Amino acid sequence: MHRAGFKSGRVKAILGERIRAGAVFSLFLRPVPVKQHIPNAITCGNLLSGCIGIVAAFQGNLVLSAYMVGIALVFDFFDGFAARLLHVSGEMGKQLDSLADLVTFGVLPGVIIYQLLNRWVMQDAVSHFDLLGAIQGKDQAQTAKGLFLLPYVGFLIPVFSALRLAKFNIDTRQAQSFIGVPTPANAMLICSIPLILDLRSPLSNLAENGSPLTALAATFATTPGESPWAPYLLNPWFLCALTVIMSFLMVAELPLFALKFKNFGWTDNKLRFSFIALALVILLLLRFVGIPIVILLYVLLSIVNNILNKYQHEVQG
Repeated sequence: MHRAGFKSGRVKAILGERIRAGAVFSLFLRPVPVKQHIPNAITCGNLLSGCIGIVAAFQGNLVLSAYMVGIALVFDFFDGFAARLLHVSGEMGKQLDSLADLVTFGVLPGVIIYQLLNRWVMQDAVSHFDLLGAIQGKDQAQTAKGLFLLPYVGFLIPVFSALRLAKFNIDTRQAQSFIGVPTPANAMLICSIPLILDLRSPLSNLAENGSPLTALAATFATTPGESPWAPYLLNPWFLCALTVIMSFLMVAELPLFALKFKNFGWTDNKLRFSFIALALVILLLLRFVGIPIVILLYVLLSIVNNILNKYQHEVQG
């Protein structure tokens, strides 16, 4: 009798364990609507673009890296658009978006600054200080060794991008606007540098085409293939200053308008429509050179808008 009861209890325990295991296993087999995965899949496209861009940057192909940021910007726009269109949202999507942005709009721009500074150190600074060291002694050589640390300034960008994104995720004030320069805007600014450097001087092109103005053009043209902006954009102190300033602006308490449309009426979106129109004109006229101007315009318009809103509140109050 006792043995039969023991066997009966043992069977029930085994069946209970199997039922519980089946219930857990069924969670993984439960079908999930495909539309819930679409925004996250688009976000993964953003992340993949960033990874490819980082590899290209370490291989020295900074132009490809910059284009990968452009592709990632498209993914970054459409993942949120798809989430709103399909009415799917969740904490996972929010966190995945931030992680993808950190890689693409944080780490990748930092690597580009690192590579630009490292190129200066390896090509210009080392040869200069090697010569001085041979003439003036070992102190100059020690200075040259210290310059090898300069490229690491670029990694301030991913550090402050991480702080910016973490702050954004918990700051309820940034639902309809931004506080601090968004990481995509900062990435666009930094990645415009290799694109601008890749632009050939119009005078250089003219000098090579054998036109009647060849001699005059050759007088003022830069080296064939060299951008006229190179002496300024490749200046190491400019790159360091840009890195420090943009790192600060990403976490600064600076309200900036967001290109988020609740509706498409002119009254509620005058600032947004005006900015988009001006940005398109600038980019059409100046191409990649217009990107820094557009980012600066974005910040200036936001500051002016903040001042006007504050004045209106004071008048109404």
